[in-house]
Amino acid sequence: MKLAMMLPAKFTLQWKHAAQLGVKYAITKAAPELSGKKDPSDLDSLYQIQKEFQGEGLTLYGLEGDEFDMSRIKLGLPGWEEDIIRYQRMLENMGQLGLKLLCYNFMAGIGWYRTDYDLPERGGALTCGFSLERAGGKPVLISKEEVWSNYERFIRAVMPAAERAGVRMALHPDDPPIDCLLGYSRIFARAEGYRRAMSITGSPSHGITFCQSCFQLMGEDVRALMEEFGEKIFFLHIRDVKGVRTDFRETFHDNGDASMADIMKWAQRYAPDCVVRPDHTPTMAGEQTDQPGYAALGNLFAVGYIRGIAHGAGLDLE
Repeated sequence: MKLAMMLPAKFTLQWKHAAQLGVKYAITKAAPELSGKKDPSDLDSLYQIQKEFQGEGLTLYGLEGDEFDMSRIKLGLPGWEEDIIRYQRMLENMGQLGLKLLCYNFMAGIGWYRTDYDLPERGGALTCGFSLERAGGKPVLISKEEVWSNYERFIRAVMPAAERAGVRMALHPDDPPIDCLLGYSRIFARAEGYRRAMSITGSPSHGITFCQSCFQLMGEDVRALMEEFGEKIFFLHIRDVKGVRTDFRETFHDNGDASMADIMKWAQRYAPDCVVRPDHTPTMAGEQTDQPGYAALGNLFAVGYIRGIAHGAGLDLE
């Protein structure tokens, strides 16, 4: 397994912290609003980001998230064909530069969502949480059948390009894993959605981001799913939560409902070639709160925690 960190597309001290912790691999979201450059369908822009990471001793291993506005693809709006071509060009660019992983999602209409971003956590740290009651409900704006149709069209169009480029596309669960959120139907809020998605194509480039807390909140048996999905798990997100899918909060990696040590052992057994990164940590004292879940100090703690687990258990963690 490879240990990576999600790092900003533009230099911050987090880059240096990662290198000082011995982390070799970076994952980033290179969307224009974050990078200050064109989106990754522009080869030179992606190359410049890669070179900047290299200059700090980090290997840019992959991209994560919507690298440009995916609304037309996910909602089936006019112009989706142009965006598919753009996506294919991004995959081609990634292949040319040796970027091996793309973590993507298919959350139509609304992406990663929390109702609260400043809940008090251990020692006065601030964390994110979700309450379905607080989120409220809206009339259904797009049905599951429509989202499935758009997803199948997307995956059949881009997977050949991913294969040619040697890029592994890893599907992230809906977060929170709710079947309908603010009027938008979700199709990856349960494990059966993944089984259906993986059956669309047998491409070796088609796999899973196993966001352990999302599957845990689904009420799934995480260990059984890791065994079932096995080497289709390209990317492992490790974070911890307290609660259930309709009402939960995020917490420190040593403070939630999951056993991080067991998850790491299962990953080594069932998905030894995956990339592992810590995800969503509380904001600690003295930090800015404009990026809830992605402030620096909690992630530094998480890296040390993951390394300690791996060292203590004799796991192979690069």
